[in-house]
Amino acid sequence: MQAVQAGHAVTVFEAARQPGGRARGVPLRLPDGREVMVDNGQHILIGAYTESLRLMRTVGVDPASALLRLPLALRFADGSGLQLPDGPPPWDALAGILRARGWRWSERLALLRASLGWRRAGFACPPDMTVAALCRTLPPRLMTEFIEPLCVAALNTPVQQASGRVFLRVLHDALLGGRGHSNLLLARVDLGALLPHAALHWLQQRGAVLRCGERVDALHAQGPHWSVGGQAFERVIWATSASNAAQALAQSAPAAFNSIAPAMQDWCASTARLKHRAITTVYAQALTATTASLLPRPMLALRSGTDAPAQFVFDRDAITGTREPTGLLAFVVSDSAGERAALQAAVVAQAQRELGLAVQPLLTVTEKRATFACSAALQRPPARIAPGLLACGDYVDGPYPATLEGAVRSGRQAAEALR
Repeated sequence: MQAVQAGHAVTVFEAARQPGGRARGVPLRLPDGREVMVDNGQHILIGAYTESLRLMRTVGVDPASALLRLPLALRFADGSGLQLPDGPPPWDALAGILRARGWRWSERLALLRASLGWRRAGFACPPDMTVAALCRTLPPRLMTEFIEPLCVAALNTPVQQASGRVFLRVLHDALLGGRGHSNLLLARVDLGALLPHAALHWLQQRGAVLRCGERVDALHAQGPHWSVGGQAFERVIWATSASNAAQALAQSAPAAFNSIAPAMQDWCASTARLKHRAITTVYAQALTATTASLLPRPMLALRSGTDAPAQFVFDRDAITGTREPTGLLAFVVSDSAGERAALQAAVVAQAQRELGLAVQPLLTVTEKRATFACSAALQRPPARIAPGLLACGDYVDGPYPATLEGAVRSGRQAAEALR
């Protein structure tokens, strides 16, 4: 879209028949025969995702109706935890910390001291500092009930390995970026309807060529041009996953000109070094039929551990506002590991223990390479691969972890770098 707006003649090669990649809608059939659309993983956006919201508006999607906006809350089923009021920053964060339920005053003051220290330091820290080291002065309860769930939700990486620098950037943009930037935005529609389908229609209306269901496994340099799918292009933006990009471009590098082959090989080696982490979403139906909301709020934090893998649960009916209740819950297991059956069984037990709900798993989606491991001192690959060849994606060098916003900003910057 950014390239079209800049006046370029654009051809899009999309490997799948359905757009969206790791952010797409999938059908789910309920036991009563109804079919509903869910996602290939429950996603969370926040108000600081300004570029994602701008993109939605550009293609005619109204964020106010497509997204449920809620104050930032990390509340558990028993009501304990943090919730920010609707107010201007940083006073909303201050009020939220002071009013946090279940925290001792010493714990609240410890978080305030740490937050003020991060602010005085400009929300910056050494690149090799982990989140655990960054928060080493905080009491254990704040680590387990606030920092750890927040870190794994944002970076999908344990605090002992996660980058303190990236974590601080997310905190800065959410808490100090502007009013509403800390809000949680939960999609009322499936992720395909939230952007990708509308984006394809927008592109078609403006003359872009869309070649869906056509995978590109390699490209070839031909003088000043690049050959993709048997067609010559002046510029190429490679926008696949990190693993696909590294594999395809490594196959292309040996046939490239000597002047660009080493740069391509170096980029592939850097990208191949990235480690990835999985996210699992267990969609489960409450066995007790009800027309009321199953949870006290659309999203709850869960106390996770060895036998309790999920960190968050979402009430799908409360989010979508459906008139025909489904009793559907989405349990999110960030940084997930283990077999599907074991995860489902653990989530069922966790739901009974923490929520008092008997649930039946209906669909379990595991994205094995959902995100890169956002570890401290990580060297991410640059956007520029070779002359006329750019990369974009949530893994490309940038300030954000593997998020929708990180991907959108990377794409915009790649298009702006076209010359």
